[in-house]
Amino acid sequence: MKSRAAICWTEHTDWSVEEVEVSDPGPGEVLVKVAYAGLCHSDEHIRLGDLTVAEGLGPCPMVGGHEGAGVVEAVGEGVAHLKVGDHVSASFIPACGRCPSCSSGHQNLCDRGAETFVPPVRHEPAKRPEAAGEGDLTAMAGLGTFADYMVSDQDSLVKVEDWYPLDAVALVSCGVATGWGSAVNVAQVEAGDTVVVVGVGGIGINAIQGAALAGAATVIAVDPVEMKREFAQTVGATHAAASIEEATQLVGELSWGRMANSVILTVGDAVGELFAPSMAMVGKGGDLTLTSLSHINQNEISLNTFDLAMNQKQLRGNVFGGCNPRVDIPRLLRLYEQGKLKLDELITGRYQLEDINQGYADMHAGNNIRSVVEL
Repeated sequence: MKSRAAICWTEHTDWSVEEVEVSDPGPGEVLVKVAYAGLCHSDEHIRLGDLTVAEGLGPCPMVGGHEGAGVVEAVGEGVAHLKVGDHVSASFIPACGRCPSCSSGHQNLCDRGAETFVPPVRHEPAKRPEAAGEGDLTAMAGLGTFADYMVSDQDSLVKVEDWYPLDAVALVSCGVATGWGSAVNVAQVEAGDTVVVVGVGGIGINAIQGAALAGAATVIAVDPVEMKREFAQTVGATHAAASIEEATQLVGELSWGRMANSVILTVGDAVGELFAPSMAMVGKGGDLTLTSLSHINQNEISLNTFDLAMNQKQLRGNVFGGCNPRVDIPRLLRLYEQGKLKLDELITGRYQLEDINQGYADMHAGNNIRSVVEL
């Protein structure tokens, strides 16, 4: 089957929209007609070389896209829980249901997650589609939603009810779940808490929604872009600040000097210099949750260890917001259905596949909260 796909052939080059050949689904695989794909920063981290371990040890050439939704077109042998016509959400971390992490309720740490960013370490061949005359292409997270059609393992797809709009479903597959879960599952925000979210893009805006839904009394959105600060206050933020310095003073005043119960770092690039000032906003017994990517070889951060120990603070990392996709994706869609979680409003940019480079340029310029490609 022929399909258009946005390909990153090598790092530091633009996305190239080309025709590829999509193979039939093999055992355990599913062919999906993609309806919408979200423009997440993680794909750009690969294109910009941030996740290339060393020369020649990166995922490119790669069909991009790991946030998306579509309709099942065909299933391979052994696929038991999906059928033709089902509506599905992508899950960029597969959930095999058998490994120790999945079996203990931590699907976001599934052993198959090693396939997400570094396809060369996979034990299986790179996922299809294949480019005619160019050999195998990897697919971002084993998905490749930047295409009209994708072949994916059944472990990377979650069935959803067909009455949900597929653009909303696409958002829940990564950005919404990751942000919401960062507040609810990882930071474990409780009623009455003071929460600061640093970086109000496609992830941070949903950390704000999660904190508000969890009952936080004060939610401070921190972002240099005025549009994002204003938008955040329509989905749960009680206050906003343009910088960490401004937010530090604000949280001190609002908490009578006790500072925040939780600070959630959701910036586009978690450089080491951000950690000390972010942790300074955390109060006694509080926590700093990291929900950001940075260069894969970044090994140093700035942090005052005396403050960390003597005030019993915690630094937490997380992937996928600590979510169990097979449970939490339907849960989030139910909250959306009930009007408690805003999804439609998050989409501030819509692009055709051929315009994907412009979509990402707008993301880097801070023009969108979340944007989607309409396939």
